[in-house]
Amino acid sequence: MVSQPDGPPVEIPGSEKPRNGSGRIISGDSQPGDVNLDVSLRPRQLDDFVGQDQVKDNLRIGIQAARLRGEALDHVIIYGPPGLGKTTLAHIIANELGVNIKVTSGPAIERAGDMAAILTGLQPGDLLFIDEIHRLNRAVEEVLYSAVEDFFLSWMVGKGLAARSINLRISPFTLVGATTRFSLISSPMRDRFGSVFRLDYYNQPEMEVVTRRSAAILEFDVEEEGVSAIASRARGTPRIANRLLKRSRDYALVEADNRLTGKVARAALDLLRVDRLGLDESDHRLLSSIIDKFDGGPVGLDTLSSSLSEDSDTVMEVWEPYLLQLGFLQRTGRGRVATRLAYEYMGRTLPVLEARPDQGRFAGL
Repeated sequence: MVSQPDGPPVEIPGSEKPRNGSGRIISGDSQPGDVNLDVSLRPRQLDDFVGQDQVKDNLRIGIQAARLRGEALDHVIIYGPPGLGKTTLAHIIANELGVNIKVTSGPAIERAGDMAAILTGLQPGDLLFIDEIHRLNRAVEEVLYSAVEDFFLSWMVGKGLAARSINLRISPFTLVGATTRFSLISSPMRDRFGSVFRLDYYNQPEMEVVTRRSAAILEFDVEEEGVSAIASRARGTPRIANRLLKRSRDYALVEADNRLTGKVARAALDLLRVDRLGLDESDHRLLSSIIDKFDGGPVGLDTLSSSLSEDSDTVMEVWEPYLLQLGFLQRTGRGRVATRLAYEYMGRTLPVLEARPDQGRFAGL
């Protein structure tokens, strides 16, 4: 196996994540300001990684077995919402194995030749991490099939009568793929992964451990009440907790002698317009629009997005998931509906309509 270099992991050009353009502080997607913070706070050992116990236990067994056999670890795919630690786990796997890690992303590999160049440059035991692996195009993906299964590279060069097949043995390696859209990975690609792990949102105690650990690394004095305030508004996502901690640290430095008490943390988060459940202005706008403009729904996605002056994909993929998780929103065949919980949280009175079949979701109440 190849020993872990002292320098940073190899980043293949073009491996930067595309930005989704949401720019929300409570978005789990990586933002430009997160890069240095994520690297400095990223755990390097499985024992330092908070939560996801089942995933860690299975990885620990697989890593130890691979090291005892002196073989490459079986290929791994990690999926789940953004910001939960997929990239961090890939780096931890490489570190635990004591091998080099090379990092790229699906959109960055445009041609089959690009993938072939990456694969032929791998040393025995290396780990290749492909973020957003569901965005690999078909031609690139087909090059991977024989590579991950038999460590054999085969592709066609030329066209027509001049076409010929080139076959090349490559070094045994471990492919770790990460995705937020597991269903978009083709079936032939999914079948070639020996281990599939899903990361779930973190609970409150786990988020407090993450926040406390990050504050210690940043050498920032945070009281337990401040830790709890940040953890409760981080949507169960470590990346958001770290981002809120960073902004709260700035506020405490300017307004509170660089000490983050519960009162200071709540004031900082209120200034950021992040409420006690982690909802921001966009979430409040969406719920208010459904409740006030459309009598609680049902309302179609296109109509709703037009009322918010937002793209329908942004509403569906960026705004709605957390509200669905909280039970504030329902997706029905007729459109979006605000639930009783949403009315109560927004301080609205739930309407009671006459029990007639043609009166929608409140019929029969």
